Amino acid sequence: MHAPKAILISGSPRPRGNTASALGIAQDALSAAGYDTEMIQLSQLNFGSCIACEMCRTDKACTGVTDDLTPVYDRLLAADLWVVGSPVYNYNVTSWMKAFIDRLYCFYDYEDTHPRDWSSRLSSLGKHSIVVAVAEQLSDEDVGFAVEALTRPLDALGVSTIGSFLFRGYFGPNALKDDTDRVARFTGEIAAAIQQL
Repeated sequence: MHAPKAILISGSPRPRGNTASALGIAQDALSAAGYDTEMIQLSQLNFGSCIACEMCRTDKACTGVTDDLTPVYDRLLAADLWVVGSPVYNYNVTSWMKAFIDRLYCFYDYEDTHPRDWSSRLSSLGKHSIVVAVAEQLSDEDVGFAVEALTRPLDALGVSTIGSFLFRGYFGPNALKDDTDRVARFTGEIAAAIQQL
């Protein structure tokens, strides 16, 4: 029996920031649980957003754009678990994460009704996700809707969210990593989340 696969996707521009720390903690917990893991730093890829060419409606793949995200699609399809993380920028996810989410449009099938009925080709594959957002601010008002901006598109795709985590009050490169109590708690929370599978 093969090891389950997890792909971790960071929307942060900082490869060693707090989002990277959170995803690194999750990666360690998943590796300890027997997952084969891979980390992708979106800011290190040269890719653009969806251009609404609609070629994916007939090709069933993103063929209108060829860039560094193109080979990532096969890795997403191979992964059982997606762990998707972003810092909070202007109450939302970063532009890298938003572009990534928009490029997942190619997994949808649409009918010719108006408005168009739709379904996702991922919904029958048993994929799951964990989402992570990291914010400097503490209040709900200041944190905004970053967690929902991650969970809603993934759930719509049929990549069912089994855990969502918002880290509040972390700023500076090692703020989360240095909070050893929170690191230990998050490690346990990841372990508990994957027990649902």
